[in-house]
Amino acid sequence: MASPQEKLAKSLEALKQLQDEGRAAVRAKDLSRPHREILLKNGFLQMVMKGWYIPSRPDDRPGDTTPWYSSFWDFCANYANERFGEEWCLSAEQSLLLHVGNRTVPQQLTIRTPKGGNKPTNLLHRTSIFDFRGKLPDQSEIERMDDLNLYDLPTALIESVATFYRRNATDARAALAAIPNASILLAKLLDGGRSTIAGRLCGAFRNIGRDEIADEIRKTMKAAGYEVVENDPFEEKIAWELEDRVVSPHAARLKLMWQSMREVIINKFPPPPENATAADVYLKQVEDAYVEDAYHSLSIEGYQVSPELIEKVRSGKWNPEQSEQDREQRDALAARGYYQAFRLVKKSVGKVLKSKNAGTIAKKDHGDWYRELFVPLVSAGLLNAGCLAGYRTSRVFIKGSRHVPASGEAVSDLMPVFFELLENEPDAAVRAVLGHFCFVFIHPYSDGNGRTARFLMNLMLASGGYPWTVITIDQRKPYMESLEFASVEQNIEPFAEFLGRLADKAMKAGR
Repeated sequence: MASPQEKLAKSLEALKQLQDEGRAAVRAKDLSRPHREILLKNGFLQMVMKGWYIPSRPDDRPGDTTPWYSSFWDFCANYANERFGEEWCLSAEQSLLLHVGNRTVPQQLTIRTPKGGNKPTNLLHRTSIFDFRGKLPDQSEIERMDDLNLYDLPTALIESVATFYRRNATDARAALAAIPNASILLAKLLDGGRSTIAGRLCGAFRNIGRDEIADEIRKTMKAAGYEVVENDPFEEKIAWELEDRVVSPHAARLKLMWQSMREVIINKFPPPPENATAADVYLKQVEDAYVEDAYHSLSIEGYQVSPELIEKVRSGKWNPEQSEQDREQRDALAARGYYQAFRLVKKSVGKVLKSKNAGTIAKKDHGDWYRELFVPLVSAGLLNAGCLAGYRTSRVFIKGSRHVPASGEAVSDLMPVFFELLENEPDAAVRAVLGHFCFVFIHPYSDGNGRTARFLMNLMLASGGYPWTVITIDQRKPYMESLEFASVEQNIEPFAEFLGRLADKAMKAGR
């Protein structure tokens, strides 16, 4: 008779086979009842709704949203393909968000399908899918992205409602900036005689400084006998103009976010100290702050069953609770890595205090900080040497967050733009707040993003004469909540106020 460990190993093998096939949504019929019961009992499977499951982790806490948020898009793609076959696509508005890299998990995802029942299907953590019964766009206007059916970008811009431009201004502008010319819009506008939408698009393109496209749409529609009344759908005009064509919508979105958030920060952050601290005194203060400056990163990746785990279970060596000895060893090595990284950050601060551009120093040095964080763990064999390679090339998820960072491919587009923005930003408070926020928003590494972002924040604070500022563990909740609000709602004000209060407190303490 098979032992409990052997039975669990067999069940994990069945689950792994489904994952290898790209199944994020596990149907009841995909696994035998004994396999489902064993996996559910041991925490490797979680029910989403009757008949549908997702893989999970045995050490997930009750109520933890991470397994669901990290599986959401893959689950929805699998679910829609199973229910509707090829006859479905996401709404025009949701399509636009995904085209510009906004993968925030929505409270309700709208799927358009001729088979829709016009009712919501409740999922985990107060999310849902609404299957809207409606005609699909032409097959040539549907684009496949990560197994999701989307309106292509031009069609999504035309079909999106006017209120989208006000509710999601940054995303809408990034989508507009990705349009190379008027031609790809005009055929669709002329075919339906859509003069009202043409007027909206003219106003929207003119809002971001793309007058040439706006003029071409207006003149062509007029030549075809349609009167176009321009109507800017945005609430306000941005204070700058985007390039004639932004190749990466991810980069355009990052620039737009920076521009829209910087004035809020300037108004919320305290002014820098009136009297500059001598460099040697400042560096001594940095050294004195070391002991209380550690804060662990909270980023995690989606769970995958590995062959190694299956063998551990089979042999009876698997333990869902890591031994205290292993934990102590890992903590000690992580602390050593933090110490080594801190030494390098302190050297970077010294360069900035010599009036060197803080953004340039960060661009040059941040990779060294990151590597030092993990060298001890790699040397001890607890992490693979590949962890030191640098920016990630795969997806990553943030524990408990609805914000899903950009794909690994997009990171290579975003990071040069990020450092360009840092180098060109004249205000130290903006550099500090957006340096931290945008870094974790991009999440360029598989791990260590939070620690690196706080190093980056303090380097930027030093560039303005602000003292080294520590975010302590008792401030974790407002810290994470304000970052989440900035990421999901695009509102930087709570995070700017949070860091501003800490910086003000540090200044008053005379650090």
